[in-house]
Amino acid sequence: MSIELQKYQISLRYFIDLSYNGRAYHGWQIQPDVTTVQAELNHALSTVLRTPLECMGAGRTDTGVHAEQMIAHFDLDTRIDSKDLVYKLNVLLPKDIHINSIREVHPDIHARFDALSRTYVYKISRTKNAFKYQYEHIHTLPLDVNLMNQATKILFEYTDFQCFSKAKTDVKTYDCRIMEAHWEVDKNSLNFTIKADRFLRNMVRAIVGTMIEVGAKKRTLEEFRKIISSKNRSNAGTSAPAHGLYLIHIEYPKSIYVHKES
Repeated sequence: MSIELQKYQISLRYFIDLSYNGRAYHGWQIQPDVTTVQAELNHALSTVLRTPLECMGAGRTDTGVHAEQMIAHFDLDTRIDSKDLVYKLNVLLPKDIHINSIREVHPDIHARFDALSRTYVYKISRTKNAFKYQYEHIHTLPLDVNLMNQATKILFEYTDFQCFSKAKTDVKTYDCRIMEAHWEVDKNSLNFTIKADRFLRNMVRAIVGTMIEVGAKKRTLEEFRKIISSKNRSNAGTSAPAHGLYLIHIEYPKSIYVHKES
């Protein structure tokens, strides 16, 4: 290809909507000498499309955390058959990673920076269960769900959640805008849903761990409020285990897509 043609070559951007069981992975983001979801996806894309490709995720999930929906983008200089690519990627990828869809977006859209919100669910099983123990946190001791829901209302009083952030995290701000937070009882399960414009590393698991202490009446609601005000991670509770956490939805403006969904 001539230099003149290369100058005017258009790069196309695509969003990948995928799900994964995080149990076998050291999180989403590529790390040296360990298996990650991003590394598996990059390898599959590069193999199928026969060119080195790297995808950019909407965020990062920690080791053992699951995703019902993760969004990543990649760039390509040729138009693709999205349905055919979905099929080929699903054949090649491990069984615990599934591509749901691929859609073209406008070239200036970024999977991380253009997301309006992320929603997580944390799942607790109230009874010992031989099948759920790998995918829900087993907690059989009594919890006052009413107190825990009162604690969720306190979250809306704040924007700085440094107390729930992993220590030594390289971020410019600890501010997050909470849009939704509540506990729901579902038979023998207890589910915590939280939605925000962004999340800090380990934030949801630290919130859940601290709220479990509130529900167990080891901490009062006023103590929960003081923990947030302190901006000190050591004052909050132990993080809940990773295997109970699910990223379930990432929201974007509908205008980002080049074509309407068929």
